[in-house]
Amino acid sequence: MIERAIKIGTRKSKLALWQAEYVKALLEQNGLKGELVLIETKGDKILDRALSKIGSKGVFTEELEDQLRNGDIDIAVHSAKDMQASLGDDFELIAFTEREACHDVFVSHKKGFTVDKDKEFVIGTSSVRRVAMLTKHFPNAKIVDVRGNLQTRIQKMEDGLCDVLMLAYAGVHRMGYNDMIVHEHPLDTFTPATGQGCVAIESATNLDPEVRSAVRKAINNEKTEVCLKAERAFLKELQGGCSIPAFCLATWTADNELKITGGLAQANTEEIRYTYTCSPDEVESKGTQIAKDTLANGGAEILAALKNS
Repeated sequence: MIERAIKIGTRKSKLALWQAEYVKALLEQNGLKGELVLIETKGDKILDRALSKIGSKGVFTEELEDQLRNGDIDIAVHSAKDMQASLGDDFELIAFTEREACHDVFVSHKKGFTVDKDKEFVIGTSSVRRVAMLTKHFPNAKIVDVRGNLQTRIQKMEDGLCDVLMLAYAGVHRMGYNDMIVHEHPLDTFTPATGQGCVAIESATNLDPEVRSAVRKAINNEKTEVCLKAERAFLKELQGGCSIPAFCLATWTADNELKITGGLAQANTEEIRYTYTCSPDEVESKGTQIAKDTLANGGAEILAALKNS
């Protein structure tokens, strides 16, 4: 039995703290103690530039990983969609929480705001994936970059920056803003980013094996983990993060198989999209295959152009 408190590293935003408190509660439900350690990341500090301009590797994770490496914290709590494709040899993801609904939504401070594809309105987002999809599906809308935590972005919207924000349903729901949702996007059109809707637990590889095992037993959802293995294999093969317009979603079928859809969004031409169905033990190879197909059929050129720009 582990007597000491497990130190949980987290960012300071309200949503990050919700996630950390959720993880702490799961630990406590399983007879463990948890202690939150609040950490500020580069992504929290730099708010005047788009994520694609400051780089995707470790934007929201680097400072937490420093403390994992030093042993100042035992685990770090992340939105799975913020995790870079490759963690490095001294870190690993040891658990994934049960996934929330993972679709995108529009939220607005304007009561009764209606969403029409032919309508001219202003959308706020900092995601290159969402920008590419929105440019294609809402051609008359203007898109503006908006950064910051959820409350900061909502304040910017209320101050007149935009009419709606495009956000992940999971964060909106967790923060209690469901009444602001004015439109819900279908998964087959606005397929989400890798890991969207899920909380990931990261540790250093030298974490005490007893602590690792106890954390995993308390937190990990095996069904979600299988899905995330597929999605992260896709992202790793693309060598991508939050600065590329990648999407990937794995879901369980009624036949206990996995349906995996992934690709790259493009603003003005047909997106690159592939779907495979496979058994649970094939998910990583199929996720990798989707990425290889994507790269071989125009994806490599898209990513090269993004890198050069």
